[in-house]
Amino acid sequence: MKYPDLKQLTVCRNLLNDPVIQKLAALQAENAGDADADKDRAAEETLSARCALADLLLQRAEKQGLSGNVLAGYIIHCLAEGDNTAAKTVEATGTYGTGLAQAAAHDMELLLPYLTAKTSEFTGQAFLDEYQPAKETGNPFERELRRRLLRVKTAKTAARVLLESYCKWGSGMLARYPAFRIESDGRLTGIEDFSAFPWDDLLGYEEQKNKLLLNTRNFIEGRPANNVLLTGARGTGKSTGVKALAAMFSAEGLRLIQITREQLDLVAPVLEKLSGIRSKRFILFFDDLSFDEGESSYKYLKSAIDGSVTPQPDNVLIYATSNRRHLLKETWGDRGNNDPDAEVYRQDSTNESISLSDRFGLILHYSKPSQEEYLQMIDHELRKAGIALDPEELRLQGIQWEMEHSGRNGRIANQFVKWYIGNLEE
Repeated sequence: MKYPDLKQLTVCRNLLNDPVIQKLAALQAENAGDADADKDRAAEETLSARCALADLLLQRAEKQGLSGNVLAGYIIHCLAEGDNTAAKTVEATGTYGTGLAQAAAHDMELLLPYLTAKTSEFTGQAFLDEYQPAKETGNPFERELRRRLLRVKTAKTAARVLLESYCKWGSGMLARYPAFRIESDGRLTGIEDFSAFPWDDLLGYEEQKNKLLLNTRNFIEGRPANNVLLTGARGTGKSTGVKALAAMFSAEGLRLIQITREQLDLVAPVLEKLSGIRSKRFILFFDDLSFDEGESSYKYLKSAIDGSVTPQPDNVLIYATSNRRHLLKETWGDRGNNDPDAEVYRQDSTNESISLSDRFGLILHYSKPSQEEYLQMIDHELRKAGIALDPEELRLQGIQWEMEHSGRNGRIANQFVKWYIGNLEE
Protein backbone atom coordinates (compact mmCIF):
# COMPACT_ATOMS: atom_id res chain seq x y z
CA MET A 1 0.00 0.00 0.00
CA LYS A 2 1.21 3.50 -0.81
CA TYR A 3 1.09 5.86 2.15
CA PRO A 4 0.84 9.69 2.10
CA ASP A 5 3.98 11.78 1.81
CA LEU A 6 4.60 13.20 5.28
CA LYS A 7 6.68 16.02 3.82
CA GLN A 8 3.35 17.68 3.04
CA LEU A 9 2.64 18.24 6.76
CA THR A 10 1.99 21.87 7.75
CA VAL A 11 0.58 22.35 11.28
CA CYS A 12 2.52 19.33 12.55
CA ARG A 13 5.58 19.90 10.42
CA ASN A 14 7.77 19.53 13.50
CA LEU A 15 7.25 15.77 13.14
CA LEU A 16 9.68 15.82 10.22
CA ASN A 17 12.47 16.58 12.72
CA ASP A 18 11.75 13.43 14.70
CA PRO A 19 14.19 10.52 14.05
CA VAL A 20 11.38 7.94 13.88
CA ILE A 21 9.38 9.94 11.35
CA GLN A 22 12.53 10.65 9.34
CA LYS A 23 13.29 6.93 9.08
CA LEU A 24 9.66 6.21 8.22
CA ALA A 25 9.67 8.86 5.47
CA ALA A 26 12.98 7.59 4.12
CA LEU A 27 11.64 4.04 4.01
CA GLN A 28 8.58 5.21 2.10
CA ALA A 29 10.82 7.05 -0.36
CA GLU A 30 12.88 3.90 -0.94
CA ASN A 31 9.74 1.87 -1.63
CA ALA A 32 8.72 4.44 -4.24
CA GLY A 33 12.19 4.51 -5.82
CA ASP A 34 13.39 3.66 -9.29
CA ALA A 35 11.99 0.33 -10.41
CA ASP A 36 15.09 -0.25 -12.56
CA ALA A 37 17.44 -0.09 -9.60
CA ASP A 38 19.44 -3.15 -8.58
CA LYS A 39 16.75 -5.27 -6.94
CA ASP A 40 19.08 -7.21 -4.64
CA ARG A 41 20.76 -4.03 -3.42
CA ALA A 42 17.43 -2.28 -3.01
CA ALA A 43 16.03 -5.20 -1.04
CA GLU A 44 19.07 -5.20 1.24
CA GLU A 45 18.79 -1.46 1.87
CA THR A 46 15.07 -1.75 2.55
CA LEU A 47 15.62 -4.57 5.03
CA SER A 48 18.27 -2.52 6.82
CA ALA A 49 15.97 0.52 6.96
CA ARG A 50 13.09 -1.56 8.31
CA CYS A 51 15.30 -3.05 11.04
CA ALA A 52 16.62 0.39 11.97
CA LEU A 53 13.05 1.70 12.25
CA ALA A 54 12.04 -1.32 14.36
CA ASP A 55 14.98 -0.77 16.71
CA LEU A 56 14.16 2.92 17.14
CA LEU A 57 10.47 2.21 17.78
CA LEU A 58 11.42 -0.44 20.32
CA GLN A 59 13.55 2.11 22.19
CA ARG A 60 10.75 4.67 22.12
CA ALA A 61 8.17 2.10 23.26
CA GLU A 62 10.17 1.32 26.39
CA LYS A 63 11.12 4.93 27.09
CA GLN A 64 7.60 6.33 26.63
CA GLY A 65 5.71 3.29 27.95
CA LEU A 66 3.89 2.67 24.65
CA SER A 67 1.72 -0.43 24.40
CA GLY A 68 -0.20 -2.01 21.53
CA ASN A 69 0.49 -0.81 17.99
CA VAL A 70 3.75 1.07 18.59
CA LEU A 71 3.94 3.28 15.49
CA ALA A 72 0.43 4.65 16.03
CA GLY A 73 1.16 5.10 19.72
CA TYR A 74 4.37 6.96 19.01
CA ILE A 75 2.81 9.35 16.48
CA ILE A 76 0.05 10.14 18.98
CA HIS A 77 2.68 10.62 21.68
CA CYS A 78 4.38 13.21 19.46
CA LEU A 79 1.05 14.96 18.91
CA ALA A 80 0.43 14.94 22.66
CA GLU A 81 3.79 16.58 23.29
CA GLY A 82 2.45 19.47 21.21
CA ASP A 83 5.51 21.01 19.63
CA ASN A 84 3.36 22.29 16.78
CA THR A 85 1.44 25.37 15.67
CA ALA A 86 -1.95 24.06 16.85
CA ALA A 87 -0.82 23.27 20.40
CA LYS A 88 1.07 26.55 20.75
CA THR A 89 -1.90 28.56 19.51
CA VAL A 90 -4.32 26.88 21.92
CA GLU A 91 -1.85 27.31 24.78
CA ALA A 92 -1.53 31.03 24.11
CA THR A 93 -5.22 31.76 23.47
CA GLY A 94 -7.17 28.93 25.09
CA THR A 95 -9.11 28.33 21.86
CA TYR A 96 -8.82 27.87 18.08
CA GLY A 97 -10.49 29.14 14.91
CA THR A 98 -11.84 27.55 11.75
CA GLY A 99 -8.62 28.23 9.86
CA LEU A 100 -6.54 26.21 12.30
CA ALA A 101 -9.16 23.45 12.29
CA GLN A 102 -8.92 23.20 8.49
CA ALA A 103 -5.13 23.14 8.59
CA ALA A 104 -5.16 20.44 11.27
CA ALA A 105 -7.60 18.39 9.17
CA HIS A 106 -5.15 18.57 6.25
CA ASP A 107 -2.42 17.06 8.43
CA MET A 108 -4.68 14.41 9.93
CA GLU A 109 -5.59 13.32 6.38
CA LEU A 110 -1.89 12.49 5.97
CA LEU A 111 -1.44 10.90 9.39
CA LEU A 112 -4.58 8.75 9.72
CA PRO A 113 -3.38 5.98 7.35
CA TYR A 114 -0.27 5.57 9.52
CA LEU A 115 -2.41 5.43 12.69
CA THR A 116 -4.56 2.62 11.31
CA ALA A 117 -1.73 0.58 9.79
CA LYS A 118 0.10 -2.15 11.70
CA THR A 119 3.65 -1.33 12.67
CA SER A 120 4.82 -4.57 11.09
CA GLU A 121 3.88 -3.20 7.66
CA PHE A 122 6.85 -0.82 7.98
CA THR A 123 9.22 -2.85 10.16
CA GLY A 124 8.44 -6.48 9.38
CA GLN A 125 8.35 -7.14 13.16
CA ALA A 126 4.99 -8.49 14.32
CA PHE A 127 5.81 -8.06 18.03
CA LEU A 128 5.54 -4.27 17.56
CA ASP A 129 1.86 -4.63 16.63
CA GLU A 130 0.83 -5.71 20.15
CA TYR A 131 3.73 -4.55 22.29
CA GLN A 132 3.81 -4.63 26.08
CA PRO A 133 6.49 -2.38 27.65
CA ALA A 134 7.98 -2.86 31.09
CA LYS A 135 5.88 0.09 32.31
CA GLU A 136 2.96 1.68 30.47
CA THR A 137 2.51 5.43 30.31
CA GLY A 138 0.68 6.96 33.26
CA ASN A 139 -0.36 10.05 31.31
CA PRO A 140 -4.20 10.10 31.22
CA PHE A 141 -4.28 12.84 28.56
CA GLU A 142 -2.21 10.79 26.14
CA ARG A 143 -4.21 7.62 26.80
CA GLU A 144 -7.48 9.46 26.19
CA LEU A 145 -6.17 11.15 23.04
CA ARG A 146 -5.05 7.80 21.68
CA ARG A 147 -8.34 6.12 22.49
CA ARG A 148 -10.33 8.81 20.68
CA LEU A 149 -8.04 9.22 17.66
CA LEU A 150 -8.00 5.51 16.93
CA ARG A 151 -11.81 5.49 16.76
CA VAL A 152 -12.36 8.38 14.32
CA LYS A 153 -13.31 7.84 10.69
CA THR A 154 -12.52 11.19 9.09
CA ALA A 155 -9.65 13.64 9.14
CA LYS A 156 -12.02 16.47 10.11
CA THR A 157 -13.14 14.58 13.20
CA ALA A 158 -9.55 13.68 14.07
CA ALA A 159 -8.56 17.36 13.87
CA ARG A 160 -11.42 18.33 16.15
CA VAL A 161 -10.44 15.63 18.67
CA LEU A 162 -6.85 16.84 18.69
CA LEU A 163 -7.70 20.53 19.08
CA GLU A 164 -10.32 19.91 21.75
CA SER A 165 -7.79 17.80 23.66
CA TYR A 166 -5.31 20.67 23.55
CA CYS A 167 -8.01 22.99 24.88
CA LYS A 168 -8.94 20.70 27.77
CA TRP A 169 -5.63 19.14 28.75
CA GLY A 170 -2.93 21.27 27.16
CA SER A 171 0.13 19.57 25.71
CA GLY A 172 3.62 18.50 26.66
CA MET A 173 4.56 18.85 30.32
CA LEU A 174 1.46 20.96 31.06
CA ALA A 175 -0.63 17.91 30.17
CA ARG A 176 1.65 15.38 31.85
CA TYR A 177 2.00 16.96 35.28
CA PRO A 178 -0.55 18.43 37.71
CA ALA A 179 2.16 20.17 39.76
CA PHE A 180 5.42 21.99 39.09
CA ARG A 181 8.33 23.55 40.90
CA ILE A 182 10.32 26.57 39.75
CA GLU A 183 14.00 26.30 38.91
CA SER A 184 16.49 29.06 39.75
CA ASP A 185 16.22 30.47 36.22
CA GLY A 186 12.42 30.62 36.37
CA ARG A 187 11.75 27.48 34.29
CA LEU A 188 8.91 25.18 35.30
CA THR A 189 9.79 21.55 36.04
CA GLY A 190 7.08 18.91 36.39
CA ILE A 191 6.96 17.06 39.72
CA GLU A 192 7.18 13.33 39.10
CA ASP A 193 4.83 11.11 41.12
CA PHE A 194 2.98 14.06 42.63
CA SER A 195 1.18 12.63 45.65
CA ALA A 196 -2.03 14.07 47.01
CA PHE A 197 -4.70 12.88 49.42
CA PRO A 198 -8.17 12.37 47.96
CA TRP A 199 -10.27 15.38 48.96
CA ASP A 200 -12.89 13.20 50.70
CA ASP A 201 -10.20 11.69 52.95
CA LEU A 202 -9.48 15.06 54.57
CA LEU A 203 -11.41 14.92 57.84
CA GLY A 204 -12.55 17.83 59.96
CA TYR A 205 -12.39 21.57 59.26
CA GLU A 206 -15.55 21.37 57.17
CA GLU A 207 -16.17 25.11 57.08
CA GLN A 208 -12.60 25.85 55.97
CA LYS A 209 -12.67 23.08 53.36
CA ASN A 210 -15.99 24.24 51.94
CA LYS A 211 -14.76 27.81 51.55
CA LEU A 212 -11.49 26.65 49.97
CA LEU A 213 -13.31 24.30 47.59
CA LEU A 214 -15.86 26.94 46.58
CA ASN A 215 -13.17 29.54 45.95
CA THR A 216 -11.18 27.12 43.81
CA ARG A 217 -14.22 25.96 41.87
CA ASN A 218 -15.18 29.58 41.17
CA PHE A 219 -11.66 30.16 39.86
CA ILE A 220 -11.80 27.10 37.59
CA GLU A 221 -15.16 28.20 36.20
CA GLY A 222 -14.01 31.74 35.49
CA ARG A 223 -15.95 33.45 38.29
CA PRO A 224 -14.39 35.93 40.76
CA ALA A 225 -12.12 34.24 43.30
CA ASN A 226 -9.67 35.35 45.99
CA ASN A 227 -6.08 34.66 46.89
CA VAL A 228 -6.10 32.42 49.98
CA LEU A 229 -4.06 32.37 53.18
CA LEU A 230 -4.39 29.22 55.30
CA THR A 231 -3.09 29.75 58.82
CA GLY A 232 -3.04 27.89 62.10
CA ALA A 233 -1.57 24.95 63.93
CA ARG A 234 1.03 22.76 62.27
CA GLY A 235 0.05 19.42 60.77
CA THR A 236 -3.63 20.33 60.42
CA GLY A 237 -3.84 19.65 56.68
CA LYS A 238 -3.42 23.14 55.23
CA SER A 239 -0.88 22.10 52.58
CA THR A 240 -2.56 18.73 52.12
CA GLY A 241 -5.83 20.45 51.24
CA VAL A 242 -4.23 22.63 48.57
CA LYS A 243 -2.50 19.63 47.01
CA ALA A 244 -5.72 17.63 47.08
CA LEU A 245 -7.49 20.38 45.13
CA ALA A 246 -4.71 20.43 42.54
CA ALA A 247 -5.19 16.72 41.92
CA MET A 248 -8.98 16.99 42.06
CA PHE A 249 -9.18 19.70 39.37
CA SER A 250 -6.21 18.70 37.21
CA ALA A 251 -8.50 17.30 34.49
CA GLU A 252 -10.26 20.69 34.38
CA GLY A 253 -7.05 22.56 33.63
CA LEU A 254 -5.77 23.49 37.10
CA ARG A 255 -2.02 23.34 37.72
CA LEU A 256 -0.13 23.85 40.99
CA ILE A 257 3.13 25.83 40.89
CA GLN A 258 5.19 25.47 44.06
CA ILE A 259 7.46 28.41 44.86
CA THR A 260 9.72 28.89 47.87
CA ARG A 261 10.40 31.94 49.99
CA GLU A 262 13.90 32.13 48.53
CA GLN A 263 12.38 32.55 45.04
CA LEU A 264 10.26 35.61 45.76
CA ASP A 265 12.22 37.69 43.28
CA LEU A 266 10.90 35.32 40.58
CA VAL A 267 7.23 35.98 41.37
CA ALA A 268 6.79 38.80 38.84
CA PRO A 269 8.45 37.03 35.87
CA VAL A 270 6.63 33.77 36.69
CA LEU A 271 3.28 35.57 36.77
CA GLU A 272 4.10 37.12 33.42
CA LYS A 273 4.94 33.71 31.98
CA LEU A 274 1.76 32.11 33.33
CA SER A 275 -0.38 34.94 31.97
CA GLY A 276 0.65 33.81 28.47
CA ILE A 277 -0.73 30.28 28.99
CA ARG A 278 -4.44 30.85 28.56
CA SER A 279 -5.39 27.20 28.26
CA LYS A 280 -4.65 26.65 31.95
CA ARG A 281 -5.37 28.10 35.37
CA PHE A 282 -2.65 28.13 37.99
CA ILE A 283 -2.31 28.23 41.75
CA LEU A 284 1.02 29.75 42.77
CA PHE A 285 1.61 27.95 46.06
CA PHE A 286 3.74 29.16 48.98
CA ASP A 287 4.02 26.52 51.70
CA ASP A 288 4.89 27.50 55.28
CA LEU A 289 5.33 31.17 54.43
CA SER A 290 6.57 33.63 57.04
CA PHE A 291 9.18 36.33 57.38
CA ASP A 292 11.52 37.22 60.20
CA GLU A 293 12.05 40.68 61.56
CA GLY A 294 14.15 42.78 59.21
CA GLU A 295 13.44 40.73 56.08
CA SER A 296 12.30 42.72 53.07
CA SER A 297 11.88 40.01 50.43
CA TYR A 298 8.16 39.81 51.24
CA LYS A 299 7.74 43.05 49.29
CA TYR A 300 8.15 41.12 46.03
CA LEU A 301 5.06 39.10 46.90
CA LYS A 302 3.18 42.09 48.31
CA SER A 303 3.72 44.04 45.09
CA ALA A 304 2.82 41.09 42.86
CA ILE A 305 -0.50 40.50 44.62
CA ASP A 306 -1.65 44.10 44.71
CA GLY A 307 0.32 47.22 43.93
CA SER A 308 2.46 46.43 40.91
CA VAL A 309 2.00 48.23 37.60
CA THR A 310 1.51 44.75 36.07
CA PRO A 311 -1.69 43.25 37.54
CA GLN A 312 -1.97 39.68 38.80
CA PRO A 313 -3.17 37.59 35.80
CA ASP A 314 -6.77 36.43 35.94
CA ASN A 315 -5.64 32.84 35.34
CA VAL A 316 -3.45 32.80 38.47
CA LEU A 317 -4.36 32.70 42.17
CA ILE A 318 -1.90 32.75 45.06
CA TYR A 319 -2.43 30.26 47.89
CA ALA A 320 -0.16 30.32 50.94
CA THR A 321 0.04 28.39 54.20
CA SER A 322 1.57 29.75 57.36
CA ASN A 323 1.62 29.16 61.10
CA ARG A 324 1.47 32.95 61.49
CA ARG A 325 -1.70 34.93 60.90
CA HIS A 326 0.20 38.10 59.93
CA LEU A 327 3.13 36.42 58.08
CA LEU A 328 5.62 39.08 59.22
CA LYS A 329 7.16 38.69 62.64
CA GLU A 330 5.91 41.41 64.96
CA THR A 331 7.50 42.03 68.38
CA TRP A 332 6.11 43.85 71.39
CA GLY A 333 8.53 46.57 70.45
CA ASP A 334 6.41 47.16 67.36
CA ARG A 335 3.48 47.87 69.67
CA GLY A 336 5.37 50.64 71.45
CA ASN A 337 7.85 50.71 74.36
CA ASN A 338 10.35 52.98 76.03
CA ASP A 339 13.20 52.13 73.64
CA PRO A 340 14.60 55.46 72.37
CA ASP A 341 15.54 53.72 69.10
CA ALA A 342 11.96 52.54 68.48
CA GLU A 343 10.26 53.81 65.36
CA VAL A 344 8.49 57.11 66.05
CA TYR A 345 5.42 56.27 63.98
CA ARG A 346 4.83 52.80 65.36
CA GLN A 347 1.42 52.61 63.68
CA ASP A 348 3.22 52.63 60.33
CA SER A 349 5.33 49.68 61.46
CA THR A 350 2.26 47.79 62.63
CA ASN A 351 0.42 48.48 59.37
CA GLU A 352 3.41 47.21 57.39
CA SER A 353 3.49 43.97 59.39
CA ILE A 354 -0.11 43.10 58.51
CA SER A 355 -0.28 44.61 55.02
CA LEU A 356 0.84 41.40 53.30
CA SER A 357 -1.78 39.14 54.89
CA ASP A 358 -4.43 41.78 54.15
CA ARG A 359 -3.79 41.18 50.45
CA PHE A 360 -5.28 37.69 50.76
CA GLY A 361 -9.01 38.04 50.25
CA LEU A 362 -9.80 34.72 51.95
CA ILE A 363 -8.10 33.82 55.23
CA LEU A 364 -8.85 30.37 56.69
CA HIS A 365 -7.74 29.46 60.20
CA TYR A 366 -7.01 25.85 61.18
CA SER A 367 -7.01 25.31 64.93
CA LYS A 368 -5.66 22.30 66.77
CA PRO A 369 -8.09 19.36 66.42
CA SER A 370 -9.98 18.08 69.43
CA GLN A 371 -9.09 14.69 70.83
CA GLU A 372 -12.20 13.16 69.25
CA GLU A 373 -11.35 14.63 65.84
CA TYR A 374 -7.79 13.30 66.19
CA LEU A 375 -9.06 9.79 66.96
CA GLN A 376 -11.53 9.97 64.07
CA MET A 377 -8.63 10.67 61.72
CA ILE A 378 -6.80 7.57 62.96
CA ASP A 379 -9.94 5.42 62.74
CA HIS A 380 -10.69 6.61 59.19
CA GLU A 381 -7.20 5.80 57.87
CA LEU A 382 -7.11 2.41 59.62
CA ARG A 383 -10.49 1.45 58.18
CA LYS A 384 -9.22 2.31 54.69
CA ALA A 385 -6.57 -0.35 55.31
CA GLY A 386 -9.23 -2.82 56.46
CA ILE A 387 -8.51 -2.44 60.18
CA ALA A 388 -11.23 -1.69 62.74
CA LEU A 389 -9.88 -1.17 66.25
CA ASP A 390 -12.02 -1.49 69.34
CA PRO A 391 -12.93 2.09 70.40
CA GLU A 392 -11.23 1.76 73.77
CA GLU A 393 -8.05 0.32 72.24
CA LEU A 394 -8.10 3.08 69.62
CA ARG A 395 -8.38 5.71 72.35
CA LEU A 396 -5.61 4.23 74.51
CA GLN A 397 -3.14 3.75 71.69
CA GLY A 398 -3.98 7.05 69.99
CA ILE A 399 -3.61 9.09 73.16
CA GLN A 400 -0.39 7.29 74.09
CA TRP A 401 1.03 8.11 70.64
CA GLU A 402 -0.05 11.74 71.06
CA MET A 403 1.70 12.00 74.44
CA GLU A 404 4.91 10.53 73.01
CA HIS A 405 4.92 13.11 70.24
CA SER A 406 4.41 16.85 70.01
CA GLY A 407 0.65 16.97 70.40
CA ARG A 408 -2.17 15.93 68.11
CA ASN A 409 -2.89 16.84 64.52
CA GLY A 410 -3.53 15.16 61.20
CA ARG A 411 0.15 14.57 60.51
CA ILE A 412 0.71 12.81 63.84
CA ALA A 413 -2.45 10.74 63.30
CA ASN A 414 -1.13 9.62 59.92
CA GLN A 415 2.23 8.75 61.48
CA PHE A 416 0.46 6.55 64.04
CA VAL A 417 -1.42 4.74 61.27
CA LYS A 418 1.81 4.04 59.38
CA TRP A 419 3.45 2.76 62.57
CA TYR A 420 0.47 0.57 63.49
CA ILE A 421 0.10 -1.00 60.04
CA GLY A 422 3.84 -1.45 59.68
CA ASN A 423 4.04 -3.36 62.96
CA LEU A 424 1.10 -5.69 62.47
CA GLU A 425 2.04 -9.33 62.86
CA GLU A 426 1.93 -11.31 59.63
